[in-house]
Amino acid sequence: MNSEQDFLSAYDPRAYAPVAVTVDVVALTVRDGELQVLLIERGEHPFAGRYALPGGFVRDEPLETAARRELAEETELDRVHLEQLGTFGDPGRDPRMRVVSVAYLAFAPSMPDPASGGDAASAAWVPVAQARELAFDHDAILAAGLERVRAKLEYTPLATAFVGPEFTIAELRAVYAAVWGEDLHAGNFHRKVLSVPGFVESTGTTTERGGERGGPKPRLYRAGDARLLHPALLRPAREADIR
Repeated sequence: MNSEQDFLSAYDPRAYAPVAVTVDVVALTVRDGELQVLLIERGEHPFAGRYALPGGFVRDEPLETAARRELAEETELDRVHLEQLGTFGDPGRDPRMRVVSVAYLAFAPSMPDPASGGDAASAAWVPVAQARELAFDHDAILAAGLERVRAKLEYTPLATAFVGPEFTIAELRAVYAAVWGEDLHAGNFHRKVLSVPGFVESTGTTTERGGERGGPKPRLYRAGDARLLHPALLRPAREADIR
């Protein structure tokens, strides 16, 4: 049997069709009480003039580094939480050649107005309900990102990543309502949150914001040390199905 060195010296990569790798980022935040996604307007073909998720080709770099670079180049956003969402590789997803994309999910309590750069003509935060007919297969990538976030709100303390270091239960409820797209009963939500061990912990202080005139000041909380929520906070529709 030939050695591996002999094999590699005789190996011809042209025997196989070329494949490129890209990264795409589903960046989400809550603005004006709505769940919004960061979109860029493509300034170059293919799909020039169409909106798309921030992303681009991977260079000689790790995948997450590429995702952060593209997010910073096209929007000047950095220092956000990133987690890998999935891989998308249907043969026809890019008209140029066979391109496999590794998608990432980013979220933060507040993100600045983006400033477009790179091959992006413009960049904007768009309510997810209005994010339609995106370039490539980005509708499917966005749908996967939304379902990941909506599901993780049920069984992890992810919602605390969309609020500041100290928050009220009403502010936390607003995150759930925006991400799930459903109104939530204030009293029931308050009771459920405080019944989950380690979800939130009291700061022992109150705040003026969000309180009713003449009523008690809302209490402030911070994220607890729980990594999973037990019992889970189920979406109203799923809770009704279980019942």
